[in-house]
Formats: sequence, structure tokens, C-alpha cells
Amino acid sequence: MPSQTQLDSEEPFQISIPSSDLDTLKQRLELTRLAHEVDDAGWDYGVPLSEVQRLTAYWKDTFLPKWRDHEGKLNKDLGPQFTRDIEIDSGFGRINVHYVHRRSKVVDAVPLLFVHGWPGSVLEVKKILPLLVEESPDHPSFHVVAISLPGYGFSEAPQKKGFEAIHMAEVCNKLMLSLGYPEYVTQAGDVGSLVTRKIAQIYGPKHSKAWHTNSPIEQAGLERTMQFQKQGSGYFAQQSTKPQTLGYSLDDSPVGLLAWIYEKLVNWSDGYPWTEDEGKSLYPGSPLYFYFYGC
Repeated sequence: MPSQTQLDSEEPFQISIPSSDLDTLKQRLELTRLAHEVDDAGWDYGVPLSEVQRLTAYWKDTFLPKWRDHEGKLNKDLGPQFTRDIEIDSGFGRINVHYVHRRSKVVDAVPLLFVHGWPGSVLEVKKILPLLVEESPDHPSFHVVAISLPGYGFSEAPQKKGFEAIHMAEVCNKLMLSLGYPEYVTQAGDVGSLVTRKIAQIYGPKHSKAWHTNSPIEQAGLERTMQFQKQGSGYFAQQSTKPQTLGYSLDDSPVGLLAWIYEKLVNWSDGYPWTEDEGKSLYPGSPLYFYFYGC
């Protein structure tokens, strides 16, 4: 059962980036110093210089000046957002988490916990959210809870070593219980699917009734995984072994973070035709990104 603190600590939330941070971001973009690249490299060694130059210019001159418009639309599209304190066992104490909570008009709709991946955020649910909550004779309706995992977005990061998927699963389960959902289903991809799998293992079938993932294991996927291990897994080795060292650069350089994530955005989305504004607001290239990833 949720503690009294968890029951009482919910606070409404709206995305509202301080103007001073936007000014600092603009200054950093103006002072960007870009690395050179070898001739005819294309995407062989990472993001081409021309792509980074194009995205940086668009970010600084077009997207950033209209940030308040984008910010307002994000708040509208996501709907009700909240933060809440969750008490974690194993000595990690209390963590304040951010989440979207959109209830369907269908009273007996199915409670759904939506968990993002890396690189990702609650914005992953934005496009599908209206379809999930709507009343329709063609599909079930859902009460949707999309959590920002601890350390992502506007959720507080753990301050002690050893915080793993099992602890994220505990946070998610306690959040659903605190919202009055003793039974629920889950959807996740990427690292989120590791969390929801733990939820199914530990809290099913009493609380977690079904686990859905968009990261299935099948033959074509295994072949792509082998290719990924050869040519695309360097970031994982660094982030999973010495993340603190890398963090100094990504935390200090907006364009460095842009390039780091943009490479994954392109390579992992199966040729999805990203628009400029969509790519900027969902992943890298916006001030929101710095907040959704703690940078």
C-alpha cells in the first residue's frame, strides 16, 4: 500500500523553463565551436558536420525564439501533469517523480502505465495519447499514466549508487497504487521494457496484469542487433561503465548533446521522416531536452 506521504504529495505541474536558462542556452549556442571532419565521411563516423551546423542554426535562430509557443503546445498536448514523492526501499529514500495522468471519459477504462526508453521521455506518448483515452467501439479505452523515470526529465535522480531496473519498477508500481490503480497493464520499449518486465515479474499477476513491449525479439531483430553490436554500441559501453566522465561534456555543451542523441534518433527510427520542429521538441535541439535528461 502507498504511504501517507505518497498519497498526500501530489502537486500539479506545467513545463515552464526559466527565461534565464533560455538566455544562457542561446549564449552557449552562439559560442559553439565545432569539430572538423574528414573528407567523404558521411555517416560512417557519426553525425556529419553539415547536419550539426544545420540543426544548430535552426535551434538558435528559429526554434528557440518561439520556445514559449512550443512549450504551451506541449503542455496542452500532454494534458494534466503532476509530481509526487515516492518512498523507495533499500536505502534510496524518497524521490520526487514527474508524470502525465490523462483519464479517459470511459469510467471503467483500463489503467495503463506507459514507460519511455533511452533516449526518451514522456513525450513519446504524446501522439498516441488521444487514441488511448478516447471512447471507441473498435478498441479498449485507457486511463494513461506516463512516468518520467527517475533521473529523466523533471523526475529527481537517485543520489546513491546501485539504483537499477528493480528500483525503477518499485517506483512505477508504487505510483500506480498511489493513483488508485491496484491493477494495471504496461507498455514500454527500449530500457523502459526492462523496467516493465521487472514489474511483471515482481508485481504480477496481483498488480501488473499484462506487459506489452515494442521491443520484441525476432529473427530480423537479432540480425540487426548483431550489426548494432559491431557498429553502434560504443555509446552503451561508455555510458554503462564511465558515465560520469562523459556527463561533464554532455552537461556543458548543448550542441555536443545534440549530436550525441541525434545520431541515435536517425539510426534507430527506421527512416521516420522527422520534421524540424518535431525532432527539436521530442529529442535533441530544444531547451526542453536539457530538462528531460537532467542536463
